[in-house]
Amino acid sequence: MKIHLAAAACTILFGLKYSVSPVEWLILVLVIMAVLVSELMNTALEAVVDLASPGFHPLAKIAKDVAAGAVLITALSAVIVGSIIFYPKIFM
Repeated sequence: MKIHLAAAACTILFGLKYSVSPVEWLILVLVIMAVLVSELMNTALEAVVDLASPGFHPLAKIAKDVAAGAVLITALSAVIVGSIIFYPKIFM
């Protein structure tokens, strides 16, 4: 979560520095929130799985891995969106 919050702060600073449009702000806020929400859901799922299955269970492992994968996919999608918005502003 700390890494995602740091990335969100950097994105906001970049947005201020490169004067993104209101529509771009909306998109950035949505993807930032999507990453943070997916991280929170992952944490909640892991806590519930640990409560329900304190010992090792293969299905518990699958649930945790899939939740972590969802966070990864959301974060990668946010990086792609950020790249689409900031690349032209930085390099062109």
